[in-house]
Amino acid sequence: MSMRKDGYLPIRDYALLGDCHGAALVGRDGAVDWFCPRRFDAQPACWALLDAAKGAVFRIAPSEPFESERRYLDGTNILSTTFTTDKARITITDFLPVRSAPNAPEPSVDLEAPGWLVRIVEAHDGPCDLDLLFDPGETAFDPEAGAAPDMRLFQKDAPEAARLKSTISLTDGERRAFVLAPAGPEARRSAEQAETLLEETTEYWRGWSDASCYRGPYGRAVSRSALALKALTYAPTGAIVAAPTTSLPEDLGGERNWDYRYSWLRDSSFILQALGGLGYDAEAGRFCEFLGSSCVRGPKILYGIAQESITEERELDHLDGYAGSRPVRVGNAAIGQAQLDIYGEVADWALAYRALGGPIDEALTGLLENIADHVAEVWDDPDQGIWEMRGAPRHYVHGKAMAWVALDRAIQLLGERESWCRAREDVLQTLRAHGDDGQQGGFRQTLSDGGMDAALLLLPMIDLPVPDDVLDRTVCGVERGLREGDYVMRYRLEDTDDGLQGQEGAFLICSFWLVDALLCMERAEEARALFERLLGHANDVGLYAEEINPDDRSFLGNFPQAFTHLAVINSAINLDLHARHGPQALRGTHADRIERAISDAQS
Repeated sequence: MSMRKDGYLPIRDYALLGDCHGAALVGRDGAVDWFCPRRFDAQPACWALLDAAKGAVFRIAPSEPFESERRYLDGTNILSTTFTTDKARITITDFLPVRSAPNAPEPSVDLEAPGWLVRIVEAHDGPCDLDLLFDPGETAFDPEAGAAPDMRLFQKDAPEAARLKSTISLTDGERRAFVLAPAGPEARRSAEQAETLLEETTEYWRGWSDASCYRGPYGRAVSRSALALKALTYAPTGAIVAAPTTSLPEDLGGERNWDYRYSWLRDSSFILQALGGLGYDAEAGRFCEFLGSSCVRGPKILYGIAQESITEERELDHLDGYAGSRPVRVGNAAIGQAQLDIYGEVADWALAYRALGGPIDEALTGLLENIADHVAEVWDDPDQGIWEMRGAPRHYVHGKAMAWVALDRAIQLLGERESWCRAREDVLQTLRAHGDDGQQGGFRQTLSDGGMDAALLLLPMIDLPVPDDVLDRTVCGVERGLREGDYVMRYRLEDTDDGLQGQEGAFLICSFWLVDALLCMERAEEARALFERLLGHANDVGLYAEEINPDDRSFLGNFPQAFTHLAVINSAINLDLHARHGPQALRGTHADRIERAISDAQS
């Protein structure tokens, strides 16, 4: 276990398994330290990730010292890890079984997933001994959330086990399956079904990934990011989680630890725009159903994945947290915040949804009307912003710009209404006055001070009718104030009271936003070079966390982060559009770019 420090692996050393219901994280040392079966936000069956001493874990690794290499099987979310010792090689194939339901009209939507974790072990080049550990932990992860799952470890020709620590011997070429599953009669045969489950799961993922229309030069990175995003969708409702984990720290040892296992309207809208650019429209349709069911009384910041409201943020004081980073939180207090930008993101997604052929039906029309009416009334109020500040509300420029987007897209989709048109013009005039107020020109974080905000890098891509030189000066201002090499901080803590203690790393999505902004400024060579360097900052299996430490490239925050992976896809598409058509191809809305990207792929 020499890879660990005080019982914890670096976040960079994990890989994701998913079945569009729940998720697991597997360390490169063979330990499953996080596993939420059947629901992303369920009581985890493995959670040593957040308390190495007390948490549940399922580990298989050689008894001898080893080195490990790993990869995903092409076009899948199936992980293959090869351990090499002085005596032999051992391959572990890890996956959560998933398949298209029989006679499913749309294989990417109607799925079956039993909630099992399957690990197939094979010895090569000689016999070997393996240490096998399933420890369900000393206590419940969240005592207030009901009973923990009653998990069992299943092997062929062996009794099921509620707890197991043993050493097993494999002969050269021997192949054995181990399945961690909720107790039940069906699971008792799971180890015997392992090879069939592997075939079905491979077929499902490859069928889905082969449907991508991306044909550009960054196919491997785009495919891996798309597969990660698909794994973060919750098939029963169409919801999409921001990340499959809770409380991985943005500041190691600090309090910046959040539960991301819910569906943010902002994140989901961004994700669907990215997947839409690859030609995936079924996910957009399912999310539209989710919106229609969830937002009957108007949109909230985030929702539970089964459409329930998130009402409480709690701290699990009995857990140590990842590497001592406390508190561990469940729930998210952002549900009670005012965040003006979400309305623009949902309306912008609706325009992209129509471009993909989706209907603007009665439910979506009602939602858009409610959004536009609400924004027309509140756009001049302060809010908490895209970064969900826990300090006092402020007048964030990005939020005002997205209020303009909300009104503009509603007008494009539903026609002109006097109150919407008047408010849209008022927002625009406020932004124009701020962007040209004589202080170096360009926009800043808020209407009242000079701090910078990486979210301003999004403004060149939303079709906001302000002069190009204002947008150019804004991008240059972000570079001066927030860029550190390849990385972009979301804001400077000395300029922004976010209501929290401690520091944070660089948000990786911000660096990809800079790629897009540079393209809009016709700095294409710089943009492509930065993008290709950023691809090199993924971990060994192509995954990204929310943040990165600029000093040592260690990952911070929840992992893998949907925000980062959608940005990889968007930047790859934008680079291709620029190469084919020049900077004018990046003008307009996300819907325009999606249509161009799909048209290019079809031609």
